[in-house]
Amino acid sequence: MEKRIVILGAGESGVGAAMLAQKQGYDVFVSDFGLIVPTYKERLISLNIPYEEKQHTQALILNATEVIKSPGIPETAAIIKLLKAQGTPVISEIEFAKRYTQAKTICITGSNGKTTTTMLTYHILKKAGINVGLAGNIGHSFAAQVATENFDWYVLEISSFMLDDMYAFKADIAVLLNITPDHLDRYDYSMENYAASKMRITQNQQAGDYFIYCADDEESKKALTRCNIEATTVPFSIQQEIKNGAYLKGGELFININPENPFTMSITELALQGKHNVYNSMASGIVAKILDIRNLTIRESMRDMRNIEHRLEHVARISGVEYINDSKATNVNSTWYALESMTTPVVLILGGVDKGNDYSMLRDLVRSKVKAIVCLGKNNKAIHEAFENDVDLIVNTFSAYEAVQVAYHLAKKGDTVLLSPACASFDLFKNYEDRGNQFKMAVKEL
Repeated sequence: MEKRIVILGAGESGVGAAMLAQKQGYDVFVSDFGLIVPTYKERLISLNIPYEEKQHTQALILNATEVIKSPGIPETAAIIKLLKAQGTPVISEIEFAKRYTQAKTICITGSNGKTTTTMLTYHILKKAGINVGLAGNIGHSFAAQVATENFDWYVLEISSFMLDDMYAFKADIAVLLNITPDHLDRYDYSMENYAASKMRITQNQQAGDYFIYCADDEESKKALTRCNIEATTVPFSIQQEIKNGAYLKGGELFININPENPFTMSITELALQGKHNVYNSMASGIVAKILDIRNLTIRESMRDMRNIEHRLEHVARISGVEYINDSKATNVNSTWYALESMTTPVVLILGGVDKGNDYSMLRDLVRSKVKAIVCLGKNNKAIHEAFENDVDLIVNTFSAYEAVQVAYHLAKKGDTVLLSPACASFDLFKNYEDRGNQFKMAVKEL
C-alpha cells in the first residue's frame, strides 16, 4: 500500500517537504490553515501536488501514514491533538529530509545568535571549498535541497520548535550557543522544559560526534548535568582558559582543538563586533578546526563576513544620528546584546507581541545607555511599567513610520536610533523582516 504523507503548513519547509515526499514516491497532500503565499502555491500547482488552504479537512489528514508539520504549529492545535490521539507519527521537515541524504550535518541552536553563527559557519566552509548547503530556519528548505542538490555537508539553523519533532535525527556536529528565556508560552512557562527541548540537539549523538557549547552560560551548564552526552564535548568561554576548546585572553581569541596547530586572532579584526559575536565566532571557529580547515581561511572568513539583514544592521547616518535595524531581536536577551554593544546614547524602539517578557535584565543597560524609549506595538503597558523610573520619556507609536518620526525628533547628533524590539512582530507586521523593512523605508524617507 502506498504511504500517505500529509504536510501541515505550506511555507518554505512544508513545500520543500512536499517536493521531497513526491520524489520519494509518496501519496502527498498539503494542508494550510491560513492562506498560502502565491509563490508556494504556484510551486505546488506546477508539481501537481494536491493542497488546501484556509482549513484542515480532517478526512484528508487523519488518514495519513505520517504527518510533517510546520515548526510554527503548536502541539495544542486541535488537528495535532487528533493525530497524536490516534497514534499517527508527527515529525519535522528536518527529521524527514535527513532520511534521504548521506550528507553530514552541523546543527546550530540557541536562544540567540544562531542565525549569525550559522551564516558564519557556512561562510567559512564555503570559502574552504567544501560542498556545503545552508538550511533549517534560514535559506531554502532542507528537504527541497535534499530533493534537488547533492551536498556533502549541511549547516542547519535549528529552532527548539524543530527539535521537538525530531526523533531519529542525529547531528554530526551540534552547537548550543546559549539558553535564555524565549517562547516559554510553548513550554508551559518552564525553563527546564525549554532547556530540555534545546538539549535534543545532542540526541542520538555517538562518540565520534561533537557537541560544542558555551561554558559561560548557566542554563546550558545546568541542562548538561541532566543529559548523558556521548559525543566529544568542546566548550568555549570568554571568562576562563579552556584546555580543549576556545577562549579569550588579552583581546586574543584562541582555539586549541589541535594543540600542534592552534588558531589565534585579535578580536579587533573580527568583522562581527560585540561580545555576543565573540561567542558566535568561537563556536564557528571550533567547527572549522574540527573539520581541519586552514587557519588562514578561518581568519579571512572572520574578517570579511557580512552581518545578516535585520540583525544590528546599519541603515543610515542622518544629521550625525546612526539608525540601526535589529528587528530580528524578538526576545529580551537579543535586545540586551544589542544594547550591550552600543557606545553612544540610544533612542530605543521597543515593543510588539510580548511572550511573557521579563524586562528586568535590561534595566541597568537602559539606565546607562537609553535616553528615550519609543514603543512600537498595540499593547505597551508592560514596557511602561518596566522602565517608567529608568528613562525620562516613553512614547507610544503604532507604525514603523510614526516610530521613526518620533525617534528622529528625540535623537541628537552623536546618538543612535536602535530598533531592537525584544518582542514578536505580528501585532502590527507580517513578521520581523516586514517590521525591519518598514523601519528601513521610514528611515530612508527622513
